[in-house]
Amino acid sequence: MTKFSDLALDPRVLKAVQESGYETPTPIQAQAIPHALEGKDVLGIAQTGTGKTASFTLPMITLLGKGRARARMPRSLVLAPTRELAAQVAENFETYAKHTKLTKALLIGGVAFGEQDKLIDRGVDVLIATPGRLLDHFERGKLLLQGVQIMVVDEADRMLDMGFIPDIERIFSLTPFTRQTFFYSATMAPEIERITNTFLQNAVKIEVARQNSTSATIEQALIPVTPSRKDRTSADKREVLREIIRAEGAACTNAIIFCNRKIEVDVVVKSLKAHGFNAGAIHGDLDQRVRTATLDGFREGSLQLLVASDVAARGLDVPSVSHVFNFDVPTHPEDYVHRIGRTGRAGRKGKAFTLATPSDEKYVTAIEALVGQSIPRGEAPGAQKTTLAPIAPELRAIKEVRADPPVRVEREDRAEREPRAEREPRRGRRRQEERVDAAPAPSAPQNGPIVGLGDHMPDFLLRSFAIPAVPAQNDE
Repeated sequence: MTKFSDLALDPRVLKAVQESGYETPTPIQAQAIPHALEGKDVLGIAQTGTGKTASFTLPMITLLGKGRARARMPRSLVLAPTRELAAQVAENFETYAKHTKLTKALLIGGVAFGEQDKLIDRGVDVLIATPGRLLDHFERGKLLLQGVQIMVVDEADRMLDMGFIPDIERIFSLTPFTRQTFFYSATMAPEIERITNTFLQNAVKIEVARQNSTSATIEQALIPVTPSRKDRTSADKREVLREIIRAEGAACTNAIIFCNRKIEVDVVVKSLKAHGFNAGAIHGDLDQRVRTATLDGFREGSLQLLVASDVAARGLDVPSVSHVFNFDVPTHPEDYVHRIGRTGRAGRKGKAFTLATPSDEKYVTAIEALVGQSIPRGEAPGAQKTTLAPIAPELRAIKEVRADPPVRVEREDRAEREPRAEREPRRGRRRQEERVDAAPAPSAPQNGPIVGLGDHMPDFLLRSFAIPAVPAQNDE
């Protein structure tokens, strides 16, 4: 079995790895690191939670061990789609480069430009950034990319699929052609792979798991939810979610709950808090300090339930997440792989529940086609609560009377007997008397409150409107 000591890494890197408690590399690390150390371009495809970040940080630290950074000219560049993923990559560099003198800078939105400018001005060996903030610094004249020796695109499919293609192409054009390039992702659709071929030169493709597959350590379940009414879909799903969390009991030590929309994240969090759950929210509209504090609380264990949009589906590395709940079925099947990959990491066991309504059938079909397997169907502990409640006796009586057809039949019979032009206009009182004769209104219940209008019917509801006869057209 391959060990980290067999991978020709810098001794200072090996020391940091051993101090972190790792001895054996994961398959993606064992196969990618030797090619990276040889200076080759790498296209790495592996399911989430398999150690892709370390598979490029470890060889980068080794390769950058010799040399010195110049002001405003980073020696390496790592692009990430979200702030959280960029922050996680930065944490990996801090962990594995702590015995070296390499410097780094993190360029993400939600943080003041001033502090970031100071780091760039001093010169950094490793620059980790989101595309938007990187280009902001470049356009302000604070950053030059001609000195980039190694470039990494993490979560490449997400970067390209989210509309970053123009930004990525521009950033690549600003870097030297002789750079070494790494593309890493958990999923890689064929059309996305064709785009990466323009950025990599004779790349070594490493695929350690079947593409778009999910981890075998994750127990998956699809929970059908039939809303009691269309306007209660979200409320019924929230009730089912709470029932599942309660049913899991102590086994649910912590969980990430994914929603498709930011507004739904806020609603679910408020609902969970109102029912006594320890929950917090994270999505793109929140201030970066709030997002960071929420994630820190979740990692430290002071926050049990993290309700998130897909901003947290990529790069959120909390090894001990016990459960993942898809409150909404993801509209992009690849997101399902990344979402449930937040649990069952590093060989641990995990559970993933997905709440699906009948309208989600097409999304579920697409997910099952992508992962190549059927998601086991489960049953919500409180599923019987979503049925319609019985109609109260008073409402049922009124409904039956209102459905009584004598008035309509009498009107239709009269219309057949009398031509339209010969009908006598009738006032409200006369029409009211006719309706009372035809179908007496029910009396109000004696032993309960009056429901609706009781035994009184306003005149304006019974008033008729005479329709003038339409004169025949004369062809002459």
